[in-house]
Amino acid sequence: MKLLTTTALLALMITPAMADGWKEDYQVIKFGILSGENEQDRLERNEPLRDYLEEKLGVKVEIFTAGNYDGVIQAMAADQIEIARFGSSSYAAAYTATNGGVVPTLTTKKQDGNTGYKSIVVTRCDSGIESLEDAKGKVHAFADPDSTSGYAVPYFNMVNKEGFKPEDHFGTVTFSGSHEAGVQGVVNGTFDTASTWWNNEADGVYQRMEEKGMIEGGVVCKIWESPEITSGPWTFRANLPEQMIEEVTAAITSFPMDDEEGYKLYSGWTEDNANPAAGFHPVDHERYQWIVDMRQWIKEQRRGG
Repeated sequence: MKLLTTTALLALMITPAMADGWKEDYQVIKFGILSGENEQDRLERNEPLRDYLEEKLGVKVEIFTAGNYDGVIQAMAADQIEIARFGSSSYAAAYTATNGGVVPTLTTKKQDGNTGYKSIVVTRCDSGIESLEDAKGKVHAFADPDSTSGYAVPYFNMVNKEGFKPEDHFGTVTFSGSHEAGVQGVVNGTFDTASTWWNNEADGVYQRMEEKGMIEGGVVCKIWESPEITSGPWTFRANLPEQMIEEVTAAITSFPMDDEEGYKLYSGWTEDNANPAAGFHPVDHERYQWIVDMRQWIKEQRRGG
């Protein structure tokens, strides 16, 4: 009986140390965020989450940004960051770049339970362009080669659903560098049309730019939208301790409940959005394999062209 008691006490003493073992090796956690908006807004939007994770996990948490999507993908592949919030296509790029060495765990869930969004093409409302056919011979801007809604999905659908290759249909095809830059280019007249994303009539890139005073309301109009896209995942390096992945995932999951105001800022909540983001939903790689396949198809098309 005495031996059992001693063993039990020893187990109780060892277990907490083992549970926190990963924190000894990872006293600083870096998570990457994509260049969908300007850096200042990206940092401000993600600061509540950074602060929450730091307090919840008891380790220092830093935000990593880059000038384009590939910068975050390569940082993940080089083990420079532990976590990243990818879009579906940039996740697929990271999966390919690391030979499957990444683990998706969570995606965004809307209030109605939906976990998707859409790609759209926008133009100036006064441009006279009301469809992709009207945009023939014009200047079109995709967002970034690793963007799901800003490149992969619209390109795939233009070829397979709309019946034309963008390089042949538009007069000029270019990359703006980010979603906001594409919309801003449309407003300024640099581009006639641009690919970007939106969730619904009240929430998307150009609506958020209107709310921030970056562009005037009523200047940008949608002329095309894609089928629904699976929202991108919070992604970890596969070579991290399993317990670390589980605990950080649990902390991200609890963020909306523990810090409602912080989550509203992080998710871009607005009063007029009838279907705002409402938390996170578990995912695995199988959910994104079709994006990996689509990216490979696009790569083959570009090589063939």
